[in-house]
Amino acid sequence: MIRFFTLFAFFISVTASFAQPAFRYSIDDKKAIGYFEEAIRTYELGLVDESIDLLSKAIDRAPEFGEAYLLKAQISSDRGNFDAAMADLEKVTAMNPRKFPDAFFFLGELRMRAENYDMAEKSFLSFKEYGSQNENLTKRATLMIASSQYAARAIHSPVPFEPKNLGPQVNTEAAEYFPCLTADGRTLLFTRLVSDNRVKGGKQEDFYVAQKTENQWELATPVSEINTVFNEGAPTISADGQILFFTACEAAGGQWGPYEGMASCDLFLSRKVGGHWGKAQNVKAVNSFNWDSQPSFSADGRTLYFVRGKSSPNGIQEQDIYFSEIQVDGAWSKPTRIPGKVNTMFEEESVMIHPDGETLYFSSNGHPGFGGLDIFMSKKQADGTWGEPRNLGYPINTGGDENSLLVSADGVLAYFASDRKGGFGDLDMYQFELPKEVRPNAVTYLAGNVFDAKSFKKLEARFELIDLSSGLVAIESYSDSETGTFLVCLPPNRDYALNVSRPGYLFYSDHFSLMAQDASTPFTLEIPLEKLKPGSKVVLNNVFFDTDSYVLKPASQSELDRLKSLLDTNVGLRIEISGHTDDVGSETANQTLSENRAAAVVAYLVSKGIDKSRLISKGYGESKPIASNGTEAGRAMNRRTEIEIL
Repeated sequence: MIRFFTLFAFFISVTASFAQPAFRYSIDDKKAIGYFEEAIRTYELGLVDESIDLLSKAIDRAPEFGEAYLLKAQISSDRGNFDAAMADLEKVTAMNPRKFPDAFFFLGELRMRAENYDMAEKSFLSFKEYGSQNENLTKRATLMIASSQYAARAIHSPVPFEPKNLGPQVNTEAAEYFPCLTADGRTLLFTRLVSDNRVKGGKQEDFYVAQKTENQWELATPVSEINTVFNEGAPTISADGQILFFTACEAAGGQWGPYEGMASCDLFLSRKVGGHWGKAQNVKAVNSFNWDSQPSFSADGRTLYFVRGKSSPNGIQEQDIYFSEIQVDGAWSKPTRIPGKVNTMFEEESVMIHPDGETLYFSSNGHPGFGGLDIFMSKKQADGTWGEPRNLGYPINTGGDENSLLVSADGVLAYFASDRKGGFGDLDMYQFELPKEVRPNAVTYLAGNVFDAKSFKKLEARFELIDLSSGLVAIESYSDSETGTFLVCLPPNRDYALNVSRPGYLFYSDHFSLMAQDASTPFTLEIPLEKLKPGSKVVLNNVFFDTDSYVLKPASQSELDRLKSLLDTNVGLRIEISGHTDDVGSETANQTLSENRAAAVVAYLVSKGIDKSRLISKGYGESKPIASNGTEAGRAMNRRTEIEIL
């Protein structure tokens, strides 16, 4: 939610000493002081109008009463009347600058919010000139001077920014915020502040979801399996829409409350099975006794980024971005601060890891910016650290607070929440085209549908996406048990192998080259799995040879290891491995080449411990085409290695 500028922490630190004998007010009028001290008590009780009346009486008796102007500025700030707050602070700094040097700092912050950056810089310089006993403000003043100088320049070079409201199917008169999106851009899940007379205050946070058909959002509906009478917020959804992380902060005893030592806000996880969300579980290995919130889950399904802060009487402080990884044994690693230049001694929040795995968006007031929380982008470096953050620029960032940015997989569209004029009420969600300079690497996706080749029954199956250059598994997961569908992101400039397997079936393989592929073009696959029985065949699409060569390329290893695993699991299985060519070249040469290629696969499997008696190699040359040799695409399909169960 939006955080407003506050004098409260400063003011209480001053007023706490009013009762001490050594403290002296800036005036001596006892009646004015009496009005003021009563105003403090009514303010702390929430009786704001009474407090204003008492402060007016105090100022009428003593026009030079700086403390009264400070509390009056605080109340104006609470109410969002920042012009009035600035006017009162200007009076304080003019009448007694040495007694109230901190007022210069808060005046500078308000001038930053008003985007009056030249005057803001003067306020911060005056603050440093007169000195302060507040160490936190003193540390921050140098950054605020740099920010005011940066903003004064950058505001004259605005970036393209034309936000568009997502419309009445998504937005309402209530507040909508914290959006998250699946990789195909068709499922939008977000938080809505709904009216609920069952809870104190009459409002609580729930999740809603909207589906996109063509270019229109359908009516958002509540996520009934997750929503409770308590608050659920700050969600992140996996690329395929099957895993949901979110934050809940109820007190002990609440449905999402802390247990087994957990405290404050915690992260929870729910999995989708057959179109329905399962019971949410506390991510115990990641949570702490501190404030853990605002998760973002990487598209490869391995890393959870989130924000950790410390609870204090003045709110959540010392917020940094952390991460935890799923290890080989399935356990979460110990959360640690992300390395590099993102975290500061001030506040970082609203983290979003883009599906490219290399671009991080976050909000911070710890880097030079335009005033409050600004949105920044950082790129992952070769050594795994995060590089120098880049401000997204004006008017994406302003003198106020900006956070909760979401960027689509293709890197073109960004989504955010705003209470700007022209909306449907309170916070609405908007989209805009992200400036090219701060876009991530474009990412496309692969959508698959797994089914039995004979009965067409939808199947749950394990799939692996393998980076062919490294041989490492990039993504590993399962298709939905009821729908057979899965969706994975495909970052550009790489070649991938896909393996889909299920016990009792031959595995399916395919490969994708994104070295020159338009990253905006998704892939869709229908994946029929053949049962393990005599006569069943499958093409080994990830077995590679150079032209006119029968030497296996290193990229073939993952596919052949999958075949070895199939043979190890099914010890009675005997197979024929066959080589096939297109019709380019002589028939005799093609026959010899196909025989040698099949023999090379057999030799690899034997070298890995498979009994040779279980393997037969045959070459069919150009005699069994499965596509026309009249096109390059057809010839590529005919150049293949197959297996058949004997």
